[in-house]
Amino acid sequence: MNDWPDNLDIGPIREWPGELTPAHHRQMSRFRVSDGGYTRKATPLSSTLWLLDRELRELGARDREMLVAIAPQDFRRDGKPRAQARAEHPGVILSFDTKYGPLSYAVDTFTTWQDNLRAIALGLEALRKVNRYGVTRHGEQYRGFLAIESATAMPAGFATGADAAQFLFDVSRSLAGPGKTGMAAVLRKAQRTAHPDTGGDAATFQRVALAEAKLREEGLL
Repeated sequence: MNDWPDNLDIGPIREWPGELTPAHHRQMSRFRVSDGGYTRKATPLSSTLWLLDRELRELGARDREMLVAIAPQDFRRDGKPRAQARAEHPGVILSFDTKYGPLSYAVDTFTTWQDNLRAIALGLEALRKVNRYGVTRHGEQYRGFLAIESATAMPAGFATGADAAQFLFDVSRSLAGPGKTGMAAVLRKAQRTAHPDTGGDAATFQRVALAEAKLREEGLL
């Protein structure tokens, strides 16, 4: 049995961000392990899940969510996909929140969702090594994944922290509690609401990120 991380929410993909890679452009698995002889077989999913869990813990990732193109009825009662479930396409979206902001990775390079999930896990490991070797100090290597790509222009920023806060209130449909803690809760709810994978759209999600930046700039977060 695969050891799915307890703190990873898994669900069906509602909409892929952008265009899927054409099937004839996808790559066969590069991730193989030796069986002790001359034969090499696909890396077990359990190994990928262990690696993914380690890298997310190293990042201090919160609100972890993995989406895969498996029909809702093919998920077990515990929220995990059934062993024999078949995906409509191999794309995987992994999203989570970190000290660098909300990050999202959508990969459909390989022919199976298991390989695409492993590609994400290995990518996270490689990005962490950039910090380990002192090449960056403030997580610059993650900035390319701070927002889902959008075909539209980047939304405009906010003139004041009050404007940014009001936008987050409107998106999250909530009121702030006392101080920065309350505002942080509103931000998290706005991020979940605006994310394209939970019914939002890329432009609103990017504008939420701009609102967060303005609030941090003014010391309100």
